[in-house]
Amino acid sequence: MTTRPIRLGVQVQPQHADYPTIRAAVQELEQLGVDILFNWDHFFPLSGEPDGLHFEAWTELASWAELTSRVEFGSLVNCNSYRNPDLQADMARTIDHISAGDTGTGRFIFGTGSGWFERDYDEYGYEFGTVGQRLDALAEALPRIEQRWAKLNPAPTRKIPVMIGGGGEKKTLRIVAQHADIWHSFAAPDDLERKLGILAEHGAAVGRDVSQIEISNELRGRSETDADALLAHGVTLFTLGITGPDYDFSEVKRWIAWRDAQNG
Repeated sequence: MTTRPIRLGVQVQPQHADYPTIRAAVQELEQLGVDILFNWDHFFPLSGEPDGLHFEAWTELASWAELTSRVEFGSLVNCNSYRNPDLQADMARTIDHISAGDTGTGRFIFGTGSGWFERDYDEYGYEFGTVGQRLDALAEALPRIEQRWAKLNPAPTRKIPVMIGGGGEKKTLRIVAQHADIWHSFAAPDDLERKLGILAEHGAAVGRDVSQIEISNELRGRSETDADALLAHGVTLFTLGITGPDYDFSEVKRWIAWRDAQNG
């Protein structure tokens, strides 16, 4: 069991809703007491009407930096393919500063992954390539991002947490072992235990104590019993997605209650 507090992250999926509705949802979720707010980095809806309303991730996150005052926030997850790594670093640093407000400490989480939604690539003119090529590109990008953060003036207000999404055992978990502060997956409890063993092996190979990495997992379609099992395997960040056009907070409230019970 971990000594980390249990946290709840809500992904406000930027699809099928106008921006005033998204803005109101973000503000209400902060008031309800969620720990982290996420969007996703896509250019089209992932469910429902394929050409429905949709908004771009990073410009939306800059808005959230001003809309909120307490929650951490970021993408679950950024697609590494869509933007130059040094530009990603600069954008993250800028949003970090915007979110700091008068406190001096930013709240931005740099969630990232290798990308997978082929329509985004095709319609916006990016080369889709193979899974392996996209993972290799992510592995090459993260050191550049970290190096750019060290060069920027002003520097980020804090060490920006890096959250990596994905469950691939050969490449993704090695990248997680090298760079992640948070690892997000959808693995079921039994599979998660096995993957954590593989992550530990990668950590030993790269000289990293992977117990430093916060473990994140998805609540969609899961019960409190499932969440308890994930918690027993070390998950402390639980995420839940909600979608437009009308964001329903009933499940959010249920899981806030569960989180608070676990934290005592």
